[in-house]
Amino acid sequence: MPNPADSPASAAGEAHTRRAEHLGSALVTETRQRYATRSIGQVMAILRTDFPDISISKIRFLEAEGLITPQRAPSGYRRYAEGDVERLRYVLAVQRDHYLPLKVIKEHLEQLDRGQAPLSVGSQSTPASSGSGSAGPIANPPATAAKQPVRLTRQELLEASGLTESALSELERIQIVATRRGTTHYGRDALTLAIAARRLAEYGIDGRHLRAFKLSADREVGLVEQVIAPYIRRTGANRDVPGDVTQLVISFHAALVRTAMERNI
Repeated sequence: MPNPADSPASAAGEAHTRRAEHLGSALVTETRQRYATRSIGQVMAILRTDFPDISISKIRFLEAEGLITPQRAPSGYRRYAEGDVERLRYVLAVQRDHYLPLKVIKEHLEQLDRGQAPLSVGSQSTPASSGSGSAGPIANPPATAAKQPVRLTRQELLEASGLTESALSELERIQIVATRRGTTHYGRDALTLAIAARRLAEYGIDGRHLRAFKLSADREVGLVEQVIAPYIRRTGANRDVPGDVTQLVISFHAALVRTAMERNI
């Protein structure tokens, strides 16, 4: 008698089962690939080919600025999804190629999250912004933006900015970069200055020129402090006059520099 297992119906059933198992396995593999997460070390290994300066400090700084939001494993370690890696790649690329402030990059990411084309990299909607090239903050963030404070050790500042030890020492010598008052740590402005100094050095603008910029800024601050002193005494603690004037001076100065550069170059 013929074996029922050898019948055409049985063979067709087995083939159908194999196809279903194959499709199921492929679906599981695709799902795992889509939702797989990586450690910060694995993320660095992926990005280092295109971005040799990438570091743990830089990734964590971008997280603190709200550009990426990695998951947290039950153990507490960060786990990065594929979307996080692609966001990092985008941020690092526009920083390197276009020197955009983080605020502008964040606007681009929000556009992408809404399924829209990002703003042109040449348009910066906040003229008072002061950007960074590698992982720098912005000098004039909106008052509503809740940012985690930047608190970097010397080694973390070197890694985040890309400066060499000798270059940082020179910036400290000419009083361009300094630790936060009363601490041994560097803040947001120190990081901005360090990154900008490194990028400016690529165009031949060295410590001598930066020192001249600082002297000019010191003169401006002295003038502003003298002029606004009566307003500070008049308003007391009811209004942040120095803060208001600082933002206005930054915007005014940035616009003056841009206007002069456009006219002269």
